[in-house]
Amino acid sequence: MKDSGQSPKLEGLRVLVVEDEALIALQLEDMLTELGCAVVGPASRVAQALQLLDGEKVDAAVLDLNIAGELVYPVADALAHRGLPYIFATGYGVEGLTERYRDRPVLEKPFPRRDLRKAMLDSLQRAG
Repeated sequence: MKDSGQSPKLEGLRVLVVEDEALIALQLEDMLTELGCAVVGPASRVAQALQLLDGEKVDAAVLDLNIAGELVYPVADALAHRGLPYIFATGYGVEGLTERYRDRPVLEKPFPRRDLRKAMLDSLQRAG
């Protein structure tokens, strides 16, 4: 299937972005916007991400693993507690994740928009 941009299943989703590298966060925002999503954040710290999660409507999330030297697992746990889908976007790959999170979709940086789209759709399907 060709990547034609927006996807009906992604259209209008509010996606929390947790990424501490500004350039990567901007690129991720652009890709999500092109896919029809609304971006919440981005959060560059775990505490900021948790505040956004408590204060904003969030439908899904894209999480970098290492946020300013802190692992993002508290955010992943908060999302899981709410039953919300999320994916990890990391340079460490699936091997960099703690065992209990390895069943989640992982995008290895750098990645193209089509891979982000597929991971988002997979994550939504698993949650739904």
